[in-house]
Amino acid sequence: MSPPLTPLFIDGEWRSSSTGATFDVRNPNTGAVVGTASAASAADCAAAVDAAARAFPTWEQTPLSYRRDILLKAADILATDEYRVRVMDAIGEETSATAETVVYNHTAPVNELRAFAGAVAQLKGETFVSGFPGGQVFSQRRAMGVILSMAPWNAPIGLTLRATALPIACGNTVVLKTSEISPRTQIIVAEIMEKAGLPKGVLNFVSVAKEDSPARVAEMIAHPAVRKINFTGSDVVGRLIAIEAAKHLKPCVFELGGKAPVIVLDDADIPRAARAITSSALLHSGQICMSTERVIAQKGAADTLVTQLLTLFKQIKAGDPRADANVAIGALFTERSAENVIAMIKQAVDAGAELLVGDLAREGAVVQPHIVAGVKPGMRLWERESFGPVIALVVVDTIDDAVAAANASTYSLVAGLWTRDVHTAFDVAARIRAGCTDINGPTVHTEWMRGHGGLGGSTGYGRFTVEEWTDIRTMILHPTRESPYLVTSKLDKLA
Repeated sequence: MSPPLTPLFIDGEWRSSSTGATFDVRNPNTGAVVGTASAASAADCAAAVDAAARAFPTWEQTPLSYRRDILLKAADILATDEYRVRVMDAIGEETSATAETVVYNHTAPVNELRAFAGAVAQLKGETFVSGFPGGQVFSQRRAMGVILSMAPWNAPIGLTLRATALPIACGNTVVLKTSEISPRTQIIVAEIMEKAGLPKGVLNFVSVAKEDSPARVAEMIAHPAVRKINFTGSDVVGRLIAIEAAKHLKPCVFELGGKAPVIVLDDADIPRAARAITSSALLHSGQICMSTERVIAQKGAADTLVTQLLTLFKQIKAGDPRADANVAIGALFTERSAENVIAMIKQAVDAGAELLVGDLAREGAVVQPHIVAGVKPGMRLWERESFGPVIALVVVDTIDDAVAAANASTYSLVAGLWTRDVHTAFDVAARIRAGCTDINGPTVHTEWMRGHGGLGGSTGYGRFTVEEWTDIRTMILHPTRESPYLVTSKLDKLA
């Protein structure tokens, strides 16, 4: 049986590429082709933006309750057993995700959609008295227009919904470029939206061959109808997109990854901290922007914490979850990614760091869990997001040292802090430069109606919120009594 073909979805129609071109999608464990996807051409991408532009004037004027009800219906469709099975089958084949990721790829996205449906209540304006007697000022929160969205493969349902559903709830129309890694999973979002009754053109999906992506993305950014861009992915690609957007002075929302530090203070609940660190470091093989990557232990907690981390990490096996029931985490998304992770660890060890867990090897795209102690700023394992099942561990004397180590990074997405003292918790958390700090909890956590956002640098900037997908537009009703106009009032005096 031939692998399934993922089509494009443009102007409410499922279609092949105008050139007939496709590309293969491979399972990262086996290398087998598990699907093909239509490779959108320049004409296809332009058609998608044009369709979104045509749909916008009507969609912007739809009642808020109408938008809300469509998203609620889409959530109900996604919540069914049929779609749970389809999502997990597709993501398992395309990304080697394990069953544990169902929380982030199905359960949470259902609630995410419902939260976005409720967000229409935030689309309010205000009115106040003008600074000139008798005048009145009105402001409205209005949709922007066509949003170009690019969502990644590592949480393909949740991140695709975040990139599309909230802008749509705000009255925008959207063109989504899928990842070339997970088009079959991501296209499910278009399917449930269509079934829920979303009008044609409001949401459009295009998949693009990797070698064509730079040109297609640049063309869509340049399209006059595109008002704003959002991208979740690496900071390397994010910088290139920012350059293209800057050519046209178009605003962006970027979530470009993290290097999440977790501070464990002397008074922490160490067994619980160890479990949370292990889970957040190894879930989806560390391929999550919120993954715990750096562990900073105060000296009094270090020995016990290290012992418990070693015990936990050694019990976690990486491999093919579809072939071996004992496997807890799957392969990295490409062999190149696995090579990079191992190279980062080897460089740190060669520079004086100590390997506590791991074999410094890969089998194809499979990398076993690693713990590396004594990692320092300047080493790539400290400086760059690994996107693999590895943590860098350091021991410090004081709380000030811990905060300094946490902030010694260009990433600023999330952080973690473990302490039993609530006053210490809030004092220290406020000093950590991160968009979100999880106190006594895992770093892999999100709140849909606030969302994560970077503070600049390698994590990017902006948040996936109502404020980002709307403009404040002001109307001033001038008083009935005419005020003197600065130029023509002189003419009246001369007459």
